[in-house]
Amino acid sequence: MSIRSKVLAVAATMTLAGSLGAVAPLAAHGATPACRNSCSDIFSYKFSTHSNPDYVFDVLGQQAKAGQPVVLLAASKYDPGEDFAASNQGPVSDFYAAGYVTLALDKHYSSLSVLEIQYSPDGSGSGLCVGVGSTAVDGTPVVLEPCGVSARTLWVVDSHDSISGGYVPLINGSDTSFPDPYVLHYPGGANPKDLPRAQLNTYALQRYPNNHVFNNEIWGSDYGVLP
Repeated sequence: MSIRSKVLAVAATMTLAGSLGAVAPLAAHGATPACRNSCSDIFSYKFSTHSNPDYVFDVLGQQAKAGQPVVLLAASKYDPGEDFAASNQGPVSDFYAAGYVTLALDKHYSSLSVLEIQYSPDGSGSGLCVGVGSTAVDGTPVVLEPCGVSARTLWVVDSHDSISGGYVPLINGSDTSFPDPYVLHYPGGANPKDLPRAQLNTYALQRYPNNHVFNNEIWGSDYGVLP
């Protein structure tokens, strides 16, 4: 059961599709054929486009266990390690009222939507979500953690810093750093083709001189069974 359901007694959540920036109750279809009715394909702006998500979230080795690394891997409809179900859990303000996130997070992002992203191989929820094992700082590894337990599996959709196409940074719910929060980050200089695979982590929000967020800290989602 999600944090929102536990704390606020909300029985259902909305499934996310399209861009992460357009949080809405839309039908999501993605990844493997078995997950077409409940999953979305989450990808990095740096390595993909909305019309062609070349590299997407993947659980290393397809192992559904706490602490398992989350990486980017070439999109494939045959890889259940790429099956994730993202759900809108409500605004940051709900989680502050319930005591899950800090006053600072609520002060800066009160109205923004919060996601949990559950690993759902072949469409079957694992009870494990994309998160961190400790409070987010620079370089905290992104791994699978039990869903609905703490702010560490929550991701705030930072629509304040969205770019054209609906790509957005994702702020970890355990964040304590402002105005430069710790966001989902793909390691600089790494490539999804590298071996060993580069693990996603958290890192302080970074900007180019034009004030746009670094492209390895901006994320989107798509629907449709992967090629």
